[in-house]
Formats: sequence, C-alpha cells, structure tokens
Amino acid sequence: MRFFSLRQISRAVLLSTSASVALTLSAQAATVNAAAQATPAANQSSVNRLTPANSTDGIIALVNENAILKSELVAAITQTQARAQAAGEPVANSAQLQSEVLNALILRELQLSMVKRVGLNPDEAAINQRLGQIAQAEGLSSISALQQRLDAAQPGSYAALRAQLIEDAAIQALQQRQITNRVRISEQDIDAFLASPEAKRLNQSEYQTIHVRVPYIDDYSRLSEAQRAEALKVAEALRTRLLAPNVDVAEAVAASQGNYPIPLQGGDMGFHKAATLPTELSSEITKLEVGAVSAPLVTPEGIDIIKLANKNSSDTVLIPQWNTRHILIKVDELQTDALAEQKINDLYEQLRSGADFAGLASTYSDDPGSAGRGGDLDWVSEDDMIGPFETVMKNTAVGDYSAPFKTQFGWHILKVDGKRQQDVSDQYRRNMARQALYQRLAPQAREDWLQELRAGAYIQVLG
Repeated sequence: MRFFSLRQISRAVLLSTSASVALTLSAQAATVNAAAQATPAANQSSVNRLTPANSTDGIIALVNENAILKSELVAAITQTQARAQAAGEPVANSAQLQSEVLNALILRELQLSMVKRVGLNPDEAAINQRLGQIAQAEGLSSISALQQRLDAAQPGSYAALRAQLIEDAAIQALQQRQITNRVRISEQDIDAFLASPEAKRLNQSEYQTIHVRVPYIDDYSRLSEAQRAEALKVAEALRTRLLAPNVDVAEAVAASQGNYPIPLQGGDMGFHKAATLPTELSSEITKLEVGAVSAPLVTPEGIDIIKLANKNSSDTVLIPQWNTRHILIKVDELQTDALAEQKINDLYEQLRSGADFAGLASTYSDDPGSAGRGGDLDWVSEDDMIGPFETVMKNTAVGDYSAPFKTQFGWHILKVDGKRQQDVSDQYRRNMARQALYQRLAPQAREDWLQELRAGAYIQVLG
C-alpha cells in the first residue's frame, strides 16, 4: 500500500498547473506554490473542517497586511483532494489536511507580497508558451481555442488562468533568486565532486549492458542460509557463462536457471548512459572493461550480475562556434527606428562597394563593447546571442557578411570570420558538477528561506 503525504499533495498542487484546467477556476486561484512546515498543534485544533456546504466566506487568516478567505481555503482543499484522487490516493478532508493547505496558502501569500516589493515581472513569451502547452495537452490547436473553451464553460476563466500562471512564474523566479543567493559552490567543491565516484555519472559514454537478476525465493529477511547459498550458486554459474566472448545471453540464462524455482530476470539492456541508472549500478558499470562481468551484487531484491558488452566512448563534447563581428545601430529615445534603418542601409551599401567591415564598425557601431575591436565579438557559441542574431549568424557563410536585420537592440550587420568545433569537455563536466551540487543543496536552502520568511511575518490564524 502506498501512502500519500499531505506535504507532497501541497507541492503537487503547485507544480502541475496544466492539470488545473480540469478543475474549477476558484481552485486554480488557490493553487499552492510551496510545501510548508506543519502549522503548530495549537492552531490545528482551531481550524474547523471547512466544506463548500458549511463555509460562509470570511477571513481565515491574516498575513501581514493581507487576508486569506475561507473560500480560498475551501477551493485549495478541493483542488488538493482532486489531485490526490487523480493519483489514486484519496485524502480525507481532515484537520491535518486543512492545516497543511492553509500553511501553504500563507507561504504563497508571503511570496507574492515579496514579488510585488522587488518588482519581478515574468516574461510574457514564457507565459504564452506555457498556455500553448496547456492548450496542446487539452487537445487544442491554439491559445485562442483554449480561451474560447474556458470562457464558454465559465466567463473569465481564461483571464484567471493566465493570472495564475503569471503568479506561479513570478514565485518561481523569486525562489530561484533567493536559493541562488544562498547556495555557494566553490571551484574547490567542484574539484572534490569531480574526484568522487559519483562524478562518473557525468560522462557521456554509452554502455551496452547485460543485466540479469537472480530473485530470492522469499523475502531476504526470511531466507535460510541454504536458500541464500542456492541463489548465490545460480548467480556464480551465470557469471561464469557470461564471461565467454560472444555469448548467447538467452542460452546462458536458460542454462543457469536449472531447477531454481524463481525465473531469472533481465537480459541484454541495450545502450544507455550511466547517468540514467541508479548510482549503485552506474558506479559498477563504469568500473568494467568491455567483456568484463561484475562479481555477484547482493541486493535486498536478488543477486545481480552485470556484463559490459560494449561501450561507445563520447567523453569529448564538441560544440560549433562562430568567430563573429557586427555593426549595431541602436534604436532608442535619441534615434528613431526609421533613422537607424537608414544608417544601417547606408553602411551596407558601403560594404557592397568594398569598404572594410572592421573600419566601419570602429567608426559607426553603437555597441561600446565591440566597436573598439572593429566589431569583434570573438568566438560565439549557440545560445550565446539572441534568437534573430543567431539565426542570421548560422546562415552566413564564412568570410561573408549579412544583409541588415533587426533585433530588440536595433539594426545589425554581422560578418562571420570563421567557424570551428570547440572541445568544451572540461567546461561541460564542471558545469554538470555545479548543477549536480546545486540540486543537492537547493531543497534545504529553499526550506530554510521559507521558514525565515514565515518567522519574520505577522500571521494570525482565525478560528
């Protein structure tokens, strides 16, 4: 039997907004964006079991200068129960559930207040992309189709959903900022991580493995010594057979099965990266030479035998780079778009007449960072530049320059002086190590910040 944590329910309500389309918009408005520590026991007893039938709207909690209404709590509880039911793990409307959900609403209110204070504004393009994903998940072809369906079911639903997404995105950006400020990862930390066995999971090699398990006859704690010895004998016989080169795996498994009463499990697992496997398995596989077979690995579920059948080494990470220079004519309060376009077209005509690109960039470019170097941007990788610039750069031949084009910064002409495949293996591994360390430290940093946020606020839960 699986048990569904109330704390996990609150977190799930936050993290799957697309599922909210199937719920009421009032429930969406009460979506919880943080898992929270439990409300003190003294407060738990003061929270009545609210339901749509017995709730009359009023204030259930004061959070600094803001209030949380009973209707918001009822909606959030309803949504939480709906998500738990969808996961096949129904949760009763208990005092504990109400306490957990109310506390999560309090934390959400505190974070939204902080969002307003610091002036975080989510990217509209990202919001539209999320709405597009929701529309697609609902089998719709466009955002406008999603709007029509929602508003037909309940007027104003689309606007409420969009507002919900904006709030969620703002809170996520706030949390990212706060956690990043708290998680400190030094170069020495990265060096230590790269020297650890766990770092082997960062490599890009693909491993073809043969993985067979000898299951136990009974639960491991109830096995007799004779039964454990029997399972180990089968595993060792299998290992001996798998050591043979070009072995037929199915025949080796069948021959090792013998009179063992539980069927052996597994076989040729194909190619996969070590990072996709559990740590204990990836650590074992990365030690093996091609053709080698591990010693029997005793686990609570059975005895595992692993053979490394093949390996595609790809530890070298190569990325394309372009040696690029450009001329920028800005569009700002001092220069209209029409005037900037006229200037860039004049420079383009000079280039076509044989003018030197670097000389024109030094004299006329409005990019202070590159103008003094003849417009030189050095070697540029994918995703280093904004989308329109990268698209033009990729479509410009080496030694050639582009026609004028516009970005959010103004009008450009770019020139590609060279292209190469750059080995960034070391940088890649260090970035992956930093990411792995961050993922390990971030959850605790987030919980610490939320606790501090709550501790510094005025909160009163009303009976």
